[in-house]
Amino acid sequence: QVQLVESGGGLVQAGGSLRLSCAASGRTFYIYAMGWFRQAPGKEREFVAAIKWTTSNTYYADSVKGRFTISRDNAENTVYLQMNSLKPEDTAVYYCAADRSIGLRTTPEAYDYWGQGTQVTVSS
Repeated sequence: QVQLVESGGGLVQAGGSLRLSCAASGRTFYIYAMGWFRQAPGKEREFVAAIKWTTSNTYYADSVKGRFTISRDNAENTVYLQMNSLKPEDTAVYYCAADRSIGLRTTPEAYDYWGQGTQVTVSS
C-alpha cells in the first residue's frame, strides 16, 4: 500500500501563489506516476497535472498550463504543485494521487491511491 498526505492549502487572494506538497510513504516502489486533481463544490473531480515518478515528464490541464508547475523530490518521496497567478476559479479541494500503471493519465479512475485532500480558496 501507498499512503499520501497533502499539505500547503489555504486562503489566498487572486494573483497570489501557493505550493502544495504530497508526501508518499509505504510501498512507493509501486508508483509509476503522481497526479494532482481538484474538486470544486458541485463539480466532478478534474485533472490538474501529473509527473512520472522517475523522470521529469509532466503533463498539465489546459486550464493551469503556464501557471502551475508539478515537480518531485524522489529522495523525500514528495511531489509538489506550485500554483501561481491563482484565480477564484482555482478554488477547490486539491488531491494528490498515485498511479501504478504506465503512462501519464488524466482520469481519476486510473489512479490507485489518494490523499485526503487540502482546501485551496482564492478570493477575488
